[in-house]
Amino acid sequence: MNQDKIPSYIAVEGPIGVGKTSLARKISADFGHQLCLEQPDENPFLKDFYENRQKFAFATQIHFVMQRSHQLNKYFSESLIEQRIVSDFIFEKEDLFAGLNLSADEYKVFAEVKSKFYINSPKPDLVIYLQASPKQLLNRVKERGKVYEEQISLEYLEKICEMYSGFFFSYYDSPLLVINVDNVDFVSNPEDYNELVSHIKRDVVGKEYINLSQTIF
Repeated sequence: MNQDKIPSYIAVEGPIGVGKTSLARKISADFGHQLCLEQPDENPFLKDFYENRQKFAFATQIHFVMQRSHQLNKYFSESLIEQRIVSDFIFEKEDLFAGLNLSADEYKVFAEVKSKFYINSPKPDLVIYLQASPKQLLNRVKERGKVYEEQISLEYLEKICEMYSGFFFSYYDSPLLVINVDNVDFVSNPEDYNELVSHIKRDVVGKEYINLSQTIF
């Protein structure tokens, strides 16, 4: 595939269960981009977090900050400036989840610790923000059957969706494609994916809301 018009750094974002990782993997395979993925399975606090968010939120977020620091060094060091990368997150998400789950005092400590690991993070050449209804997300989370996600509630997913909507409403750091994927399947439906690719290959300016083919997920 001709890479001339493909952004060098693409980030796929959205709430839990929306399909970020699947889409990032497909873009990586088709475009030849390096794949930089979240690693929730390696976070030893995540299962406890979903069972008791108040008690384990701080430890969970600090562990993710440490992971992000390693990913910055591995994928975004100055020596790798020409590298093509697709990720299933943006680095700002740690602040979002910290703001949602930490107390005011915990957030102050979190911010100080994070500043010791990294302050600035790379800006994507394109962000693809995937949206879906909380009920659809809950169904998808249950279908994938990860043990540490068994305690995720509809109420928590509603809060996450609201958090993302508020964040991306005023997001201007990178060109942004906003897509509702309630009835879209990038993995199984080539028409959905090819239509998205046509948008990725354009010079996206500012924020664009796109409607893809209405398929049954």
